[in-house]
Amino acid sequence: MAALLAVGLLCSTPAAPAAENIVLVSGAFRRSIPVADMELLASKGEARGLLADLLKLSKQKPAAVAKLLNQSIPLPLVLVSRLLNTRIGEALLDRLANIVYPLKTPGAGVPALRAAMVLGIANGDGNLSPVAFLKAYPNSDMEVNLPALLALLEKANSISDLVRFFSESPLDGLQSNEKQ
Repeated sequence: MAALLAVGLLCSTPAAPAAENIVLVSGAFRRSIPVADMELLASKGEARGLLADLLKLSKQKPAAVAKLLNQSIPLPLVLVSRLLNTRIGEALLDRLANIVYPLKTPGAGVPALRAAMVLGIANGDGNLSPVAFLKAYPNSDMEVNLPALLALLEKANSISDLVRFFSESPLDGLQSNEKQ
């Protein structure tokens, strides 16, 4: 019943502004990528402006990034909404809100992320893609804290390296020899 009420309220309230810019911030450095450029890349595979420069600099192929932007994940709206309102969901959103938050109002990161996810799923008929997330983000400028993002990526790489190390471990050879 609460979920139906939430969906009803979402549908009856005036449309919130969608993200218009992704603002990359590192100290005093600040550059914006228009969301329209991300949508163009997703729909036509064409990169322009700063986005094109970043793809060249990072040696990423526009087609591969376009595929990633269009990748859609089916998510149950009610379950996601409930999960995001649990202590675990709040903790996850709080950590993400240290990386992505509305420009000039970092304290509003958690509700903005929650709204973008729920509205993105609702607007995507139970599916969420990066482009749908951006279209549902309830602030015109979404700030991305580059040092915090790079720290997260470094941790993710170290965890994946650790998993890879143990999965390719010589212990595997010992285990297969024991079975023979």
